[in-house]
Amino acid sequence: MKKNYPIYTIKQECQDCYKCVRACPVKAIRVEEGHAAVIAENCVACGMCYTVCPTHAKHVRSDIEKAKSLIGSGAKVYASVAPSWAGILDCSVSRLVGMLKKLGFAGVSETALGAQQVSAVTAEFLNQAEPGVYFSSACPVCVDYISRYTPELKKYIVPYSSPALTHAELLKKTFGEDIKVVFIGPCIAKKNESDTQEDLIAAAITFEELKKWLFEEGIDLLNSPQSSEGFVPEKSSDGAVYPLEGGMLRSIRRNGLKEGVKLITVTGLKNFCKTLQALKEQNIDRVCFVECLACEGGCIKGPCPGGEVSTLNAFLGVEKQFDESIPPVKQAKYKVPLVFGGAVAPEKKFTEEEILSALAKVGKFTADDEINCDGCGYNTCRNFAHALLEGKAEPAMCVSYMRKRASRKANAILRCIPSGVVIFDNNLEIIESNQPFAKIAGADIEELFEQIPGLKGAALGKILPFEMIFKRIFKDGKEIHKERIPFGKKLLDMTIFPIEEGQTAGLIVQDVTKSELHREIIAQKAQEVLRKNILAVQEVAGRLGENIAETEIILNYITEGFGPEKK
Repeated sequence: MKKNYPIYTIKQECQDCYKCVRACPVKAIRVEEGHAAVIAENCVACGMCYTVCPTHAKHVRSDIEKAKSLIGSGAKVYASVAPSWAGILDCSVSRLVGMLKKLGFAGVSETALGAQQVSAVTAEFLNQAEPGVYFSSACPVCVDYISRYTPELKKYIVPYSSPALTHAELLKKTFGEDIKVVFIGPCIAKKNESDTQEDLIAAAITFEELKKWLFEEGIDLLNSPQSSEGFVPEKSSDGAVYPLEGGMLRSIRRNGLKEGVKLITVTGLKNFCKTLQALKEQNIDRVCFVECLACEGGCIKGPCPGGEVSTLNAFLGVEKQFDESIPPVKQAKYKVPLVFGGAVAPEKKFTEEEILSALAKVGKFTADDEINCDGCGYNTCRNFAHALLEGKAEPAMCVSYMRKRASRKANAILRCIPSGVVIFDNNLEIIESNQPFAKIAGADIEELFEQIPGLKGAALGKILPFEMIFKRIFKDGKEIHKERIPFGKKLLDMTIFPIEEGQTAGLIVQDVTKSELHREIIAQKAQEVLRKNILAVQEVAGRLGENIAETEIILNYITEGFGPEKK
């Protein structure tokens, strides 16, 4: 993916673990040559792939330079700070304001002020609404999900923009339309809001980016200068609890609701998806409002906090900022219409014949073959087949298929190797062996091999009485070579090597009895030739002279070359 999208992959860092595929609620991941890339037109920027990637191959687009450019342009730039700051940044209001003003911001304001406006307008909307289900517009991920994947439900979203966009409108009306607003929070999806409504939010940076920016500027988060100025234009009240699960509902209740309005909170995008599916099948006989948040536990669990965050500390930090003495916003002054940024995700449908053909590519020919192990990242084998047909997945992602394929290849190689081959564990139990090994071990073992293919589970030390040698491979971990080892009437050459350190090892064994006998016969003939030649040489010693020594050297060389090997 190109870096202008909120989330992208560094291909060289991706290690084909498919963890991002498993984590992605909308499967907006395409795997090519073992590397996973985010599919922009399907992505809702929830950040799940980013948080679970074990090799940190997923990256979030940095908008620090964009924010710096806005400040450097001479424009008045205001920071809209998400209320989750109180549970994540671990600093006071005066220190937070001081740090941001040192970075060049003209003023620092709480996004919570926008949240309060959203609560007021939502309460107003619900009090006039007909029975039915309605969804909050506060979380851009959930709004984007409905827009892309269940567009028929778009009409049930409260038709007013998120707290961040509403807050940007508030700041522009307060400080001038020419100001620029930069959102700061733990959310990646705010970058999408910024991209689609740049007139309101000029840039969006995460807390992770903010910490990096402060570090680059040499500003200490814990010991930076404090500002005598607080949040502008005023301090928030109930909007401060928006980052908490159920926080929006608490804020709405303060504005007053008509009797019978049902309020529900759903956190976690996967849970939200399930909720949407269930709602399609039910008739709602009252006004039911769903506060939907993509991050389980609320925004304090956002994907980019910039470090480890204690949920309890984050909760308490946010709660501390809620000033109940400040009255709620009873009447919304700022109403920003909701604008959908995400286009409907393209959906391809395939015939049963096509699905079966795709399943056959990964060795699944019957219903019993569809084990639905989730190893590829998809819940079912059929979902995986669908992804194969879409070009989002590769056959190599199927763990069971690759295991069977590797096993078939290994068995084929074992069968074709003329030498005896054994794979055994640290208990000296055979995991796999081939026919030549059974033949070398003797007639009884050959017969056992017919009954137990591969001699799986048999004790190697009882078949070949070299337990001490076999055990040494697990102790030393170094390859062992043994030649001309007596075994009954046979002579064996053995090579023992580690496969998994301390767990499994391999043995290659050859019967060299015949080749050794052949060497002895040649050596005997050479010795006889040597004896006859020495007698002949003695008879003509005077005539041969110094050639006697050369002849003896040559014949000795031949004898030693074909004689028994010295140990």
